[in-house]
Amino acid sequence: MQLIIMAHYLYSVLFCYVLPCIYLFLPVLQHAMGEPEVVKGVDLERYMGRWYEIASFPSFFQPTNGENTRATYILNSNGTVDVLNETWNNGKRESIHGIAYKADPNSDEAKLKVRFLVPPFLPFIPAVGDYWILYLDQDYQFALIGGPTELFLWILSRQTYLDDESYNKLVQKAKDDGYDVTKLHKTPQSNPPPQ
Repeated sequence: MQLIIMAHYLYSVLFCYVLPCIYLFLPVLQHAMGEPEVVKGVDLERYMGRWYEIASFPSFFQPTNGENTRATYILNSNGTVDVLNETWNNGKRESIHGIAYKADPNSDEAKLKVRFLVPPFLPFIPAVGDYWILYLDQDYQFALIGGPTELFLWILSRQTYLDDESYNKLVQKAKDDGYDVTKLHKTPQSNPPPQ
C-alpha cells in the first residue's frame, strides 16, 4: 500500500511541478545550451535567386527520395521574400510557395521566418518555420541553414554540386553548433538541373 501511495506522490510531483517548470524554463535552458551563431548583415538582394539543396536532415515535410531539390527566392518591395521550394519525387515535380520575413526587423541577424500555406488549397492554415543563416561565404555561393533547435539543417549551393572542402567546412560549422551531422543526407542533383 505504501508503494502505491509513494508512486502516486511521485507521479503528482512530476506532472504538477517538475514538467510545468521545465516547460516554463525551456527557452532559458535552450539558450543556456547555446543557440547557434547566425550571420549578421546579410545583403538580401545578393542572397536572392536559386539555391540547390546539397544535403539536409530528413524531415516529415520533404519526400525521403526527393531529387533536384531547390529553392528560389525573390525579394519583394516591402522587404519580404517570395519562396518557391521544389523537388522531384519519382520523376514528378512537387512544389510549395511561401513568404519569408525577418523575425526581428530591428536586428541585423539573419534570422528569418518562413510562412507556408499547407496545404495550398487551405490558405487559412499557415505553417511557420525558422530559417537561420548559420554560415554564408563572402561570395554568396554556399550557405548553412538551421534554426533555434537541432531538428533541421540544410546545406545549400548556387550550383548543383559543392566541392569537398566547402562541404566539409559547412559540416564542421554545423557540428560546432551542436548539430548531429551524422543525420545529414546528401540530395541527388542532376547536371544540368531540370527546367
